Amino acid sequence: MPLHRWDPLAPDDRRHDGDRRRIAVNPFYGAADPVAGMAEAPPKHRLPDGPVTPFTAYQLVHDELMLDGNARLNLATFVTTWMEPQAAVLMSECRDKNMIDKDEYPRTAELERRCVAMLADLWNAPDPATAVGCSTTGSSEACMLAGMALKRRWARRNPDRYPSAEARPNLVMGVNVQVCWEKFCNFWEVEARQVPMEGDRFHLDPAAAAALCDENTIGVVGVLGSTFDGSYEPIAELCAALDELRERTGLDVPVHVDGASGAMVAPFLDEDLVWDFRLPRVASINTSGHKYGLVYPGVGWALWRSPAELPEELVFRVNYLGGDMPTFALNFSRPGAQVVAQYYTFLRLGREGFRAVQQSTRDVATWLAEQVAAFDDFRLLTRGDELPVFAFTTTDDVTAYDVFDVARRMSERGWLVPAYTFPENRQDLSVLRVVCRNGFTSDLAELFLEDLGRLLPELRKQPHPITRDKAAATGFHH
Repeated sequence: MPLHRWDPLAPDDRRHDGDRRRIAVNPFYGAADPVAGMAEAPPKHRLPDGPVTPFTAYQLVHDELMLDGNARLNLATFVTTWMEPQAAVLMSECRDKNMIDKDEYPRTAELERRCVAMLADLWNAPDPATAVGCSTTGSSEACMLAGMALKRRWARRNPDRYPSAEARPNLVMGVNVQVCWEKFCNFWEVEARQVPMEGDRFHLDPAAAAALCDENTIGVVGVLGSTFDGSYEPIAELCAALDELRERTGLDVPVHVDGASGAMVAPFLDEDLVWDFRLPRVASINTSGHKYGLVYPGVGWALWRSPAELPEELVFRVNYLGGDMPTFALNFSRPGAQVVAQYYTFLRLGREGFRAVQQSTRDVATWLAEQVAAFDDFRLLTRGDELPVFAFTTTDDVTAYDVFDVARRMSERGWLVPAYTFPENRQDLSVLRVVCRNGFTSDLAELFLEDLGRLLPELRKQPHPITRDKAAATGFHH
């Protein structure tokens, strides 16, 4: 009799003998009659032949999702994993509202407009009433919009040379930028000019960035809160270097600030840091409402200091939904729930509330960083005193294990801690990074520290590092 092996990747119809039925996970998941309700589990890779009860569908999906990691213990993601129940209720009430239908849902559109005005005021726009902006699905879309505006403005300034093979536009940035900037350059045919890391400098150097600029540079991207280590890039120094470049060469290069995380931290905790629209060279800023804006994913924001920085041809007006509806986001239909949740959070916390929440998160980060540094096995690259994020690596005398082994063993206890290698010029450096967010309390930080301390004696007994597949250990997470 031939031996039948189960193939987990084969279509359902080929996985089992023809005379054997796939037994349901639990007969109680069926109808009132547990035997007749669901004798066989539904197929996974084709539509079922008929419907199942709502309870059955819910329970099957719910059970499978239990195998996901616990979002509250995910120290890799910057994305918000906790909101108040009232916010969840509001989001549920607005999940059927299409954000793009501004004429049909005028109050939702008004809340979006208020959020833009609040951010313009928070980021010190010269005239918050005239600053323009919009909500997006996240910072990636917001960066695409900002990049398109930079390219279009550059093309306007160079009508005699663009488009041509001799005038390919370029965008200057640090090698530490989020991958969305590489996507932008790829999608919109812009040359990416990246400033590499050097030594203990893990982000953009202002002088090196200015040196890469030429007459085809559409702009320079400065990052307020690098995802690699949580550090702020020196935006004011970058603008000063570009001011000097203009005086010396006549080149006038604008700056976009990618404030995906830091633009919702620095205004409350680092008020003396000048990085925003107070710098005339800063043309646009983006942030992720679903990161330190404290909203569930996905919502982002893109703002320009004035209408002059957003070319009119990028704004589309359609009337087939009723009315005259201007839009300049990449996406069209999307739920209004996240925008409503952002307004709720602004209203709920205010400046002092945001300051208290972000300070608490930074306090947890700096305390935990100090405790990790107290282990002889580790050294810190950053301390959580800018973004509430810190990166650390093993000391030179640790040879029995590496950061990938630490990530793997911590995942066995439920903690998701990314281990990854730094980019060009510092590929020799592999690190662990801890992202502290609202909801990652001091109690959870103590539990993390206990688990880390508990596994170190076991790791020290290894003959050598044993995590073979470094990419699969956790990988780099933005």
